[in-house]
Amino acid sequence: MPSYSAPLRDMQFVYNELFDPSEITALPGCQDATPDLIEPVLEEAARLAEQELFPLNHSGDLEGCQYADGIVTTPKGFDKAYREYAEGGWIGLPCDPAHGGQGMPGALNVLLEEMACSANVSFATYVGLTRGAYRAINAFASDELKNQYLPKMVSGTWSGTMCLTEPQCGTDLGLIRTKATPNTDGSFALTGTKIFITAGEHNLTENIIHLVLARLPEAPAGIKGISLFLVPKFIPDASNNPGERNGMRCARIENKMGIKASATCEMSLENAKGWLVGSPHKGMRAMFTMMNDARLGVGIQGLGLGESAYQAAVTYARDRTQGRSLTGVQNPEQAADPLMVHPDIRRMLLTMRAFTEGGRALAVWIGRNIDIRDRSADPHARKEADDLVQLLTPLVKSYLSEVGHDTAQMAVQVYGGHGYIRENGVEQYARDARIAMIYEGANGIQALDLVGRKLPAHMGRYLRRFFHPVQSWIDSHAADAKLQGFVLPLSKAFGRLQLATGQIAQAGLKNPNEAGAASAEYLKLFALVALAYLWAQMASVALTKEAQDDSGFYKAKLATATFFFERVLPQTGALFASIMAGSATMMNFPEDAF
Repeated sequence: MPSYSAPLRDMQFVYNELFDPSEITALPGCQDATPDLIEPVLEEAARLAEQELFPLNHSGDLEGCQYADGIVTTPKGFDKAYREYAEGGWIGLPCDPAHGGQGMPGALNVLLEEMACSANVSFATYVGLTRGAYRAINAFASDELKNQYLPKMVSGTWSGTMCLTEPQCGTDLGLIRTKATPNTDGSFALTGTKIFITAGEHNLTENIIHLVLARLPEAPAGIKGISLFLVPKFIPDASNNPGERNGMRCARIENKMGIKASATCEMSLENAKGWLVGSPHKGMRAMFTMMNDARLGVGIQGLGLGESAYQAAVTYARDRTQGRSLTGVQNPEQAADPLMVHPDIRRMLLTMRAFTEGGRALAVWIGRNIDIRDRSADPHARKEADDLVQLLTPLVKSYLSEVGHDTAQMAVQVYGGHGYIRENGVEQYARDARIAMIYEGANGIQALDLVGRKLPAHMGRYLRRFFHPVQSWIDSHAADAKLQGFVLPLSKAFGRLQLATGQIAQAGLKNPNEAGAASAEYLKLFALVALAYLWAQMASVALTKEAQDDSGFYKAKLATATFFFERVLPQTGALFASIMAGSATMMNFPEDAF
């Protein structure tokens, strides 16, 4: 069976060395988040992930959630682990102290989420959705609703969900039919059906707070007529404890391919009592706050599963003996050499390592910019940070979920036939990783969002938040002889990205299908350049510290960076060629020939 050990050294490298931690401690409310505090927090989070969450991962997959007469029970041990997680303050780690949170940086929370997803991604869905619901309520609800619900959500006593999808609509939320009728007391009665609701019903908390999209009477058609409502499982009584059972119940749970310990529910609303969050017909704006958080969280799911899959594959490649090295016997005491001696095994392991370490840097970079966006006293800095978060969110969601899935598949391949056997554990990673490419906006939708919304937004302002720093870094390091193996490939790949951006912008104006046809390859090209930019910076840091390091950490970092630039980044050439080929080969194909 696989095991999991949190990659604390690499997490500390990204948090404290790749990026300047003083930029975070300079933000209001983050003064105490120094490396001296961050280190023990990460260590305790690692202990919890390794010793409490990971041991429930395989058993939770085997048992799954159970449904009976509207009641959902999570697998054995989940309720105990949840109580420890909540009582330790982990759910409220990044939340406002005014609601009982600890006010810690979002960049730190990224690493906490990664550990939870690595250890037990099904468990992580319960707490991740609560944080997203917290943000939406905190940003848009009335003070009365915030004061009533947020402290108990921060403490983990109550949990949260997001209820968007209906049987007739997934991505196209303009087709929503759930209705909300005003009551005389200022609340609303909601009726309809929601499907694929993660953590819609469970036994981990005493109340579940649903954020539900619905239509008011005579609302405008499409997404302009959608409002957001807070609908509790139990209506709080005068003491703010769970009171009357509300008219929102779980009709069934899905029998899924993966994340079996995460309850995916069909929720039926029959005159369920809810309260408006934000303004009428402006629900999508509020829900997107939660959806964007969820999309970042889904990317971190891919990262976390990729890390676990990588660790499992490395352990197996060291222990399993099969065949002999192509260069001669390496292990004469045994009948065969370890898998680790074979080039193709090393290719897969290094690809997995390059993706997970690069993805970790990307996720923390986004987390830091969320901190700046939400906390900085400088309006210009907040706007710039928000621009970058807006631009890179589809990359984080789509690309990290994709490479997490690919990494899990490579782990199965390293194991060979034993990887296909359930009790060996890695096939669960492959199944659990698959959903991340679908939910919270399928990856194809993320690509369309990137080319259709983010690229042209504000006359290309979002793009400048990425393009300008990359070009500046290339220019400032162009003369550094030690970095030429990183600067020159980055410059070439960045040039391809710039040309592809221009091509999509021009061709897409004449024919939107041109942008749509190129969108998936463009997102991958953009993501590889983003990772190359971060890997080049990581290599630069490692070069300055390699000579004084006896642990081999920086040497391995440089070796991984070199592998990424020589064996992974060249994919940008093929992606560029596909983008420039245009849409004709797919859009002109006769429909009746499919």
